[in-house]
Amino acid sequence: MTQPLLIILVICAVGLIIYLIYYFSNKQVILRTLSKIPLKPISSLKTNALSKVVGKALHVEEPLKAPYSGRHCVFYQIIIEQKVKSGKSSHWKKIVSEEKFQDFFIDTNGDFVIIKPQHHPRNYICYLVKDKETSSGTFNDPTPKFAALLRRYNIEPENFFGFNRTLRYKEGIIAVGERITVAGIAKWKSLNEPLPEYPYSKIATLESDGKQKLIITDLPEALKSKNLRKR
Repeated sequence: MTQPLLIILVICAVGLIIYLIYYFSNKQVILRTLSKIPLKPISSLKTNALSKVVGKALHVEEPLKAPYSGRHCVFYQIIIEQKVKSGKSSHWKKIVSEEKFQDFFIDTNGDFVIIKPQHHPRNYICYLVKDKETSSGTFNDPTPKFAALLRRYNIEPENFFGFNRTLRYKEGIIAVGERITVAGIAKWKSLNEPLPEYPYSKIATLESDGKQKLIITDLPEALKSKNLRKR
């Protein structure tokens, strides 16, 4: 095998690996799956049908507060990572990964559907855009707000020698009033007790069912699906 051919094969192999990582990433899997699910007005949801809705996220109870930005939300994901050296190379090591949510409504033109994600068993897959970031490093002291957050998670911003650790923080949320996309198995439920700000005796829900999990995202690309533009 000639050297030029070997170089071409290596480049092709690397390119294929990069493409497969991209293609099977959580973000792309969610976008491809959502593109195949019909978009339905909430009033037209049929029991046990896999359906997708788009609308504003609204809180059922007192909303959560995102740890760093303090924004009111119904769902947040945060990641804190530390840059770790290994020989001549370095990589980011995840030291905190936290996800918190509550039941929430989706409001589509005055119609409501309720979403109930749960951890155990995990009944959803989710991708949230990480739109708040901050960091610290050798010549970059953490801001007072970031330092307070690190203390909250028992993370020392400095190492044994008193130098700043190289840390970074990413935060994604579903804000109250944010336009999002959710898909799942449609059900209609009778309410034994009234929900705050919801005067009706029945409400639509989107749920997981067997292998089909809830899909939750605030990706702008999910709002641009073909069946959404036809509405």
